[in-house]
Amino acid sequence: MSQTLEAAASVTWDVVLAELAERRQEFHAQGYVPRDFIDKLKPLGVYRAAAPEMFGGEPLPPAEFIEIVERVAKVDGSTGWVVAFASALTYLGALPVETQAQIYQDGPDVVYAGGLFPLQPAAETAKGLRASGRWKFASGCMGADLIGVGLLDEASDGKPRVGVVPKDQVEIVQDWEVTGMRASGSFDVVARDVEVPREWTFVRGGPSNIDEPLYRYPLIGFQAQVHAAVGLGVAQAALEFVQRAGARTGITGAPPLADRAYYRTDFAKAYAALHSARAFYYDVTDEVWQTVLSGDVVSPHQLARIRLSSANIADVSAQVVHDLCAISGAGVINNGHPLQRLRQDAPVPQLHATLGHGVYDGAGAVLMDRPPTIPGFL
Repeated sequence: MSQTLEAAASVTWDVVLAELAERRQEFHAQGYVPRDFIDKLKPLGVYRAAAPEMFGGEPLPPAEFIEIVERVAKVDGSTGWVVAFASALTYLGALPVETQAQIYQDGPDVVYAGGLFPLQPAAETAKGLRASGRWKFASGCMGADLIGVGLLDEASDGKPRVGVVPKDQVEIVQDWEVTGMRASGSFDVVARDVEVPREWTFVRGGPSNIDEPLYRYPLIGFQAQVHAAVGLGVAQAALEFVQRAGARTGITGAPPLADRAYYRTDFAKAYAALHSARAFYYDVTDEVWQTVLSGDVVSPHQLARIRLSSANIADVSAQVVHDLCAISGAGVINNGHPLQRLRQDAPVPQLHATLGHGVYDGAGAVLMDRPPTIPGFL
């Protein structure tokens, strides 16, 4: 039995998610998911699910990891967002194998976070690059071991070069003043004259040095999928709440919500829309994974459908939450109402760079055998 499974014998998903339900208000109040809770996810395999098998990782098929993100996000979208970034270890596959051996020398449960933009100039040194600057949106950085920062590199063909440094070499500025995904801790990261050895840098989206199935799965597409899964989990939570709330009556003396035709009809429409989009999303994931396992090259059409199904589920999820709030009465505007938190979180995945509306144009172009309209789309 692996160390992960041995530890999980006493720590189950039900226990951890029950704790999350109890503590999510704490996380939102402080603006981040703390390290002690991150450590409770490790025995469940979350932080080795994308680590290379050659270094003790226990990589999961993409659909299984996506289901984990969806499940966590049903309890708390922000924590689901942080968990989604456990998949970002696949980025580190572009580092030299010797560097990766150092990263995983104490075990595969490594927590990585990145604040890549805006890209900052980096001076050449004898050993590598000297990084200074401030980067945005380093989600989950408070619980991370390693931080990636984005560096300008003319030799990387427009793709960001990422410098990987221990967390203690950067300053975290807790300036995440938002409503949606409040507890994701997507703070700014500041580095001051930090020398990054060349072998600790990689081009994001560059070829991987790990020859394992998960590392042959579309890299950027996988990131789009895991972020879209957060919106899906949030929408699932909204559906379940509205289904349970049907017995509630308002202060006006009107019939229970479930006895009103508009409530039943709009709930049913939302249910059908979400589950239809979810089926497309998971069908594409399974198809592409089987292509990877067979040793075949993932086609441009498959890549386009990964991106399209991800953007679609993010949009449908946000719309479902919006529509369900609209039939749930004026109580939704109260900050303590369960749907209020979901309403704030639901639009955030739509705004992620991998899920924006331009994805539809990019996917449409590729599916009609035209060049992609978005740089790096494929």
